[in-house]
Amino acid sequence: MALPGAGAEMPRQFPKLNISEVDEHVRLLAEKVFAKVLREEDSKDALSLFTVPEDCPIGQKEAKERELQKELAEQQSVETAKRKKSFKMIRSQSLSLQIPSQEWKAPSANPVLSPTTPVLQSGFLPVQVPYDVPEFQRVSISGDYCAGVTVDDYEQAAKSLVKALLIREKYSRLAYHRFPRTTSQYLCSMQHEKWKVEDEVHPDFHSPPDENEDPYNLDDAPDNLDYVIKIKGGIPFVYDNKEMMELNEPRSLPYPDLETYTLDLSHVLALIADGPTKTYCHRRLNFLESKFSLHEMLNEMSEFKELKSNPHRDFYNVRKVDTHIHAAACMNQKHLLRFIKHTYQTEPDRIVAEKKGKKMTLKQVFESLHMDPYDLTVDSLDVHAGRQTFHRFDKFNSKYNPVGASELRDLYLKTENYIGGEYFARMVKEVARELEESKYQYTEPRLSIYGRSPDEWLNLAKWFIKHKVYSPNMRWIIQVPRIYDIFRTKNILPSFGKMLENIFVPLFEATINPKDHKELHLFLKYVTGFDSVDDESKHSGHMFSDKSLNPDLWTSEKNPPYSYYLYYMYVNIMLLNNLRKERGMCTFLFRPHCGEAGSITHLVSAFLTADNISHGLLLKKSPVLQYLYYLAQIPIAMSPLSNNSLFLEYSKNPLREFLHKGLHVSLSTDDPMQFHYTKEALMEEYAIAAQVWKLSTCDLCEIARNSVLQSGLSDKEKQKFLGLNYCKEGPEGNDIRKTNVAQIRMAFRYETLCNELSLLSDAMRTEEISTLSK
Repeated sequence: MALPGAGAEMPRQFPKLNISEVDEHVRLLAEKVFAKVLREEDSKDALSLFTVPEDCPIGQKEAKERELQKELAEQQSVETAKRKKSFKMIRSQSLSLQIPSQEWKAPSANPVLSPTTPVLQSGFLPVQVPYDVPEFQRVSISGDYCAGVTVDDYEQAAKSLVKALLIREKYSRLAYHRFPRTTSQYLCSMQHEKWKVEDEVHPDFHSPPDENEDPYNLDDAPDNLDYVIKIKGGIPFVYDNKEMMELNEPRSLPYPDLETYTLDLSHVLALIADGPTKTYCHRRLNFLESKFSLHEMLNEMSEFKELKSNPHRDFYNVRKVDTHIHAAACMNQKHLLRFIKHTYQTEPDRIVAEKKGKKMTLKQVFESLHMDPYDLTVDSLDVHAGRQTFHRFDKFNSKYNPVGASELRDLYLKTENYIGGEYFARMVKEVARELEESKYQYTEPRLSIYGRSPDEWLNLAKWFIKHKVYSPNMRWIIQVPRIYDIFRTKNILPSFGKMLENIFVPLFEATINPKDHKELHLFLKYVTGFDSVDDESKHSGHMFSDKSLNPDLWTSEKNPPYSYYLYYMYVNIMLLNNLRKERGMCTFLFRPHCGEAGSITHLVSAFLTADNISHGLLLKKSPVLQYLYYLAQIPIAMSPLSNNSLFLEYSKNPLREFLHKGLHVSLSTDDPMQFHYTKEALMEEYAIAAQVWKLSTCDLCEIARNSVLQSGLSDKEKQKFLGLNYCKEGPEGNDIRKTNVAQIRMAFRYETLCNELSLLSDAMRTEEISTLSK
């Protein structure tokens, strides 16, 4: 079954902006945020990220007094009274439509059935009424207006938030990233446009081969084209032929130029520094958390009753995806130790390395390190993170070296070495076999491409095919470490532009001429996305703007800032996706590490460029960004056990808070070798989270369902694991027989999101009515 809109024709031009279109106030606020970030990088220590806010009592008192003065002034205004009255009328209509009345309910609700949801057409928005949801208690807030701020502030905040969501939607659609259907419907209504399912954009993922098919078949590559690729300033341009290249007439593929991107970035940066918007978002987030607590208190037993009546399915046999895990640490420490001992016992005389022109057997490698594998223990292996790695990313990176020896890392945990990465492939396949035996667990391991040489891609593809690493329970993501400065210092790369060229040009060549790059074409079928990784707390001191050097001119030994990396990776992925879509090939998602440490501006860059992110801890510091991530339902893969050893104690992790508010969170392991003890690292994450935060079965199954939605599993697989209607939102898109998530929970999530979006749309409507009355 094809996804709706998968092959639909749509305009693929990226709207350009220029500096004259940006409000001076917006530009100043954005510069203020950047300047504050640069100051904080120099003055703030890492421990201050999650401590008590620095607001002094005097400042809080003055802020309250200013709010009170605004309220009093508003009460005296005749115009404001009219606006409040019109909003009260609009709001009462919205609320009456959001809560289904009794006549729309089925007489006997069966949680197993999924009939078509009726649609009620109201003056402004199509309101969906869940038809198959059991009776439950809803929380409704009534009054003249529910935002708890002055009308002026409320309208200003709503207008700003809607603009940010429109920017996010633009960047997502043109890159073939996902954007939530409900939010898109509301945005269309606000712009007086009709939402059509055909216009919905989805990424294309390769379906796994059938049992009788060969996953390593190299003979099905499409025909080559005469296209020519040329990269200029870090941006690839595709030409129909050499003549068109000489005329400088590239194919029309969309991408945001640097000026457009930095201006859009400025709008969101200004938003997080805007006082009224911060107040509004803070109050809405508090309301969301309180509303879930009330829902839990009123409906917990009803949800549990629904799950008890669901045959066959429970938490253990719902599908779960480890949405963030690094391949080099996908095994636990005991597994690695056992494998090292096994290879030493079975093939000690095998030549496995070459040092200074001298070939070495496995036995000689260990002798040169003055150790006997028989004496090794998990403690002497020393790959587990502990208290000594807290806020010490440098010490954490050294944990990838077993027994502190880089020679063993190169031998056992690398794809490129004297034995062609055989040991690493064997360990990965052992992990894959365990996943296949468990049946219900999937994983998305990261493999590294550094950008040192264009041959890295071919070597990785050959490793994958030679050692037959494919598994139906694994989807691969390519991580690009942000370590240009190291390569430049060692004179491996002349510029940042060369690094981008080494990373992306081989992909364009394999897309244009797949018959000439059969191995890479095959490998890319099983790759679903790209990641950007490294220590986020490292600061560059450079403020990214439209005046920043282009990558070809970035020749200094200084590392570019995080936003710079994200922009150029996003542009290359966007252009590649549009070209691959034309050729009917699978597309890729951009899924960077973001918000683990460092600056809040990282999350702003990811809001524009990323399909989903890993970590997202710093969302706790910005109510505006947190609320935007909620409204846009941006997936967040969280790893509380990893954070506990590196940046944030487990009890302070915001995962539970994010889940309660309705953010789209999943649980992931990050690095089982460093952080976990059991063979089933993902179940270990779920078990500890359930115990520490007292999560219910419905909570756990909701997180598991989120993980499947976030993942790069194909449409066919998601239909099998979540239900045929998984693309739809709310209870209509949930098949409790497959997900074990209560329909009551899904209805609550859907109605709550609709309520928040209707607050924004009602504010926009009020502004229109006010303008018309004038």
